[in-house]
Amino acid sequence: MRLPLFNVVKSAFCTCLPKYNVNPYLGRCAHQCIYCYSIKFPSFRGPVTPRLRLKDDIVKMAENTNPRLPVMFSDATDPYQPLERKYEITRRCLEVLAEKGFPILIVTKSDLVVRDIDILRKTRTVVSVTITTPRREVAEMIEPYAPPPDLRFSALKRIADEGIPTVVRIDPLIPEVNLNYDDVEEIISRSAEIGVRQITVSTLKPVRGFFRSLRDKHPDLFSKLVEAYKDGMWISGYKYLNRSKRLDIIRRIRNIVLEYRLNFASCREGFPELNTSICDGTSYCRDMLERFMPHR
Repeated sequence: MRLPLFNVVKSAFCTCLPKYNVNPYLGRCAHQCIYCYSIKFPSFRGPVTPRLRLKDDIVKMAENTNPRLPVMFSDATDPYQPLERKYEITRRCLEVLAEKGFPILIVTKSDLVVRDIDILRKTRTVVSVTITTPRREVAEMIEPYAPPPDLRFSALKRIADEGIPTVVRIDPLIPEVNLNYDDVEEIISRSAEIGVRQITVSTLKPVRGFFRSLRDKHPDLFSKLVEAYKDGMWISGYKYLNRSKRLDIIRRIRNIVLEYRLNFASCREGFPELNTSICDGTSYCRDMLERFMPHR
């Protein structure tokens, strides 16, 4: 019984370095984001299910795994589900892994992450918080049950004030919804002000079944996105915007990010030459990163 590796092969254009991945919860995330890609995986459909056995299993998994790679929480269901307040599965996993010296990579939309600052300080940790829009009304449409943007910014500030590296993920960028460059710059400027180190961006990459679901729930948005993606292409099970459109979006936001003297990365876009850092924040675990770099 070991920690599972994050499967980079399943994602086109992925530039992630090797890492482990833990999902303390299975099922469709309670945040109910309309753009969720995890619905393509059978284990992440249906109601949120706490993996209660993981609170015990994590001990053996950590003992049988070399701590030279970081552990990501999580690639599918948010590790800070509302149920986490009750079950504390994520917290238990973090306690065990920090004790063993594993670097930690957190990816969440929840301000509940601040509860675990006491653990995150004990090991090399990077916290990435997804903020897709500064506007509450837009967030309520696309992420109806996630904490509002202001709470996420507050959480980021508390974490950054502790000296823990933080990343803001503007992910996904959705044409006709949150792909508003004034709003994007507001996210970037607020991030810079509170001590965030990096902005990671990614365009919406719908999975099969997304458009059908959108047509039923948001018919007006359905028509707009069908038009935006009509000249795109399917790559590894995801619908990508036309390459030239993506490149224009990524370059434009990159320029804004660099104006604020933050690091920049895009995620699974196919333009690694534009990155100044690694999308998941691994760059801030410098001693770990050096293990993968050739000696000069």
